[in-house]
Amino acid sequence: MESKLSKIYIHHDDLPSDLCLTNQVAIDTETLGLNPARDRLCLIQINDGKEGTHLIRISSPIKPAPNLIKVLESKKIQKLFHFARFDVAVMTKSYGISINNIYCTKIASKIARTYTDKHSLKSLCDELLNITLSKEEQSSDWGAEELTDSQKKYAANDVIYLHKIKQCLDSMLERENRIDLAKSCFEFINTQVELDLRGWGNQNIFDH
Repeated sequence: MESKLSKIYIHHDDLPSDLCLTNQVAIDTETLGLNPARDRLCLIQINDGKEGTHLIRISSPIKPAPNLIKVLESKKIQKLFHFARFDVAVMTKSYGISINNIYCTKIASKIARTYTDKHSLKSLCDELLNITLSKEEQSSDWGAEELTDSQKKYAANDVIYLHKIKQCLDSMLERENRIDLAKSCFEFINTQVELDLRGWGNQNIFDH
């Protein structure tokens, strides 16, 4: 089954002050590359499972984003990511904040789905939701002055399914009595991000 795109809203540098989100939002980022210490943040996608996807174009140099930061720092709003380690790192570095109440579907998948080594968002959509995601725009120029329709669709598709994926993974984690283990890993993400940003990203500090 092909993916279905929700309505897309474009914002610049911040969320609208009058936007009312639910207490669970899916978030993703697009950057100029995969090194959080080097590559700048270009786009943030947010979907709360309700009215569509919000794409926030990020200027360079970065501008204040009080409404967005309020969401990221909130302990009451759960933030769903796929590979939170990267997204949290790039936003932590960009805004100098600590992101609270994190859930990572990649970590949850690795703990719940031990029968496979396929834990990409595409693989989760394929198996759990019977949805095929296109990844054609994954390596495109997200710093371009204007985003193409294909880029907008790709960016939105990276967040619109995370709520359903979380439900599936939570059921598996509960079934295998691993939900507390997953939660402990989510709580460690900010510490891992600090290690990454301060130079220990390529080391396992728990090795002998």
